[in-house]
Amino acid sequence: MGLSSPVHHRSDSACERIKALKKCEEVHGSIIRSGYERDVVVCTGLVRCYGGNGQGYHQEALRIYDNMTNENVGVDGFTLVGLLSSCSHVGALNMGVKLHRIASEIGLLRNVFVGNALIDMYAKCGNLDGALEVFNGMPRDMFSWNSMIVGFGVHGFGDEAIYFFNQMLEAGVRPNSIAFLGLLCGCSHQGLVEEGVEFFHQMSSKFNVKPGIKHFGCIVDMYGRAGKLEKALEIIGDSPWQDDPVLWRILLSSSKIHKNVVIGEIAMRNLSQLGAVNAGDCVLLATIYAGDNDEQGVARMRKLIKNQGIKTTPGWSWIEVSDQVHRFVVDDKSHPDSGMIYQKLEEVTHKATMAGYVKGKSQFIFHGSCSEECLESSSTYHSEKLAIAFGLAKTPEGTSLRIVKNLRVCRDCHEFTKFVSQAFNRDIIVRDRLRFHHFKGGLCSCRDYW
Repeated sequence: MGLSSPVHHRSDSACERIKALKKCEEVHGSIIRSGYERDVVVCTGLVRCYGGNGQGYHQEALRIYDNMTNENVGVDGFTLVGLLSSCSHVGALNMGVKLHRIASEIGLLRNVFVGNALIDMYAKCGNLDGALEVFNGMPRDMFSWNSMIVGFGVHGFGDEAIYFFNQMLEAGVRPNSIAFLGLLCGCSHQGLVEEGVEFFHQMSSKFNVKPGIKHFGCIVDMYGRAGKLEKALEIIGDSPWQDDPVLWRILLSSSKIHKNVVIGEIAMRNLSQLGAVNAGDCVLLATIYAGDNDEQGVARMRKLIKNQGIKTTPGWSWIEVSDQVHRFVVDDKSHPDSGMIYQKLEEVTHKATMAGYVKGKSQFIFHGSCSEECLESSSTYHSEKLAIAFGLAKTPEGTSLRIVKNLRVCRDCHEFTKFVSQAFNRDIIVRDRLRFHHFKGGLCSCRDYW
């Protein structure tokens, strides 16, 4: 397969979102100055504005709700849907449960929109039992089924996603592209390659649903995770999306998992021709080179990041404690309890080590702005480690910790969290960029297959 011709992508949607954010903030300021911050209709619109923005302003939406509560301003179905969406994004399960109770009190549990928002909230906060309870007690539409299938899929429960898919067909509901996305995601994360490929073919042949780039991404990921990198490369070549960096980045990630230099370099060359290389890509290939003892390859990646000033979004983690969402970044010192957190982290690390944890050692260190594995070095405290330490310090024994991370969890933090769950007898649920990890008793639900 030949290399793709250079394509330079411009993120028009990102620019639009930034403009929308600024406009939302301007409107918020005008509302306060005009004295309408207590108006239920105005506040409802503002919550929906922040909650639906997609740029991390979900905490702001939840803060507005706190103000509404303090001013005895009521909520309606629209407000609940917006707030539940924000809870979904930041993993604020406790707040979501409160909103569930409010929905029950004002008689909205039979409202299909509120019900679907509740299913989505519970699933994205790592509580599939809660999602199933809501699902079983409400009138269902296609989105209700989709939420359950996608929920099981991102949790890595492919068998359950398949079961719900079949139940949906028996109920006479015709699947759409979202249902297949959840199905393929579950198959990919559970290693159900044959089943996933069959469903992928059925999309168009049986249900007349045209696969999109995300569906092709699931298939590439499915083959890649299973070590069938040549087949994954073939899928990209046969797809209408070979000029999109997403598929090449998935292939590069799979190449890292299986330490395949040749396929990794093919993926990087295509990313380079597309003008889409970021720091995370460089680090992934550098990791492959390091595993192959190719010091020159590692040096080339370090030089590429330095000379071209490649940057990417830093990693962060959210954790909800006492109905408040706390946000951490790597080596974070900004939290008011920073001193206590680092002291607790030393204790946590010691106990995890006694339980068998061995701190990962990076074979190379990148400086400057970077992401994911770029931060895998002994000189940093990753955001999820800080969140775990804070959660252990601030919650009673036996309480489950729920953490949301915007990047893929690194291997060292994954091992760390497994042993922390054993040493402290805690269930720890981590939602990273790709999937959920349920840690319990020293094991993870992904069975180290992620």
